[in-house]
Amino acid sequence: MNKNDAAHLFLRVILGLTFFIHGVSKFQGGIGNTAGFFDSLGIPGFMAYIVAGIELIGGLAVILGLGTRIVSVLFAVIMAGAIFTAKLPAGFLGNGQAAGYELDLALLAMSVYLACADRTVLSMDNVIFNKKGK
Repeated sequence: MNKNDAAHLFLRVILGLTFFIHGVSKFQGGIGNTAGFFDSLGIPGFMAYIVAGIELIGGLAVILGLGTRIVSVLFAVIMAGAIFTAKLPAGFLGNGQAAGYELDLALLAMSVYLACADRTVLSMDNVIFNKKGK
């Protein structure tokens, strides 16, 4: 394992854990409430279930390094959607009443990196597909 593999693993685990916890939060807080919030933004409420599912299951998959590229693309789409539908009006740091999009932008950047990066030796994809390194 080299330092790039270790950094990639660290980034992957943090991104996966962040999305997993957000997915759990959506279900624990009442997915109906999240659906109502989506409706208030003009997004069909059923999308809350899809987003929460991607965050929950995708978060675990990314932590394990399973389907990282595909899930990261889905995460990037979710973050772009969040920025443009909910966060952009509040500005980068927020306006005191609503959170800004700085965290969403960081998660978007992490997702894009993992979607584009080569798989590493420290992933389930590597174990399953028996490929070493890049």
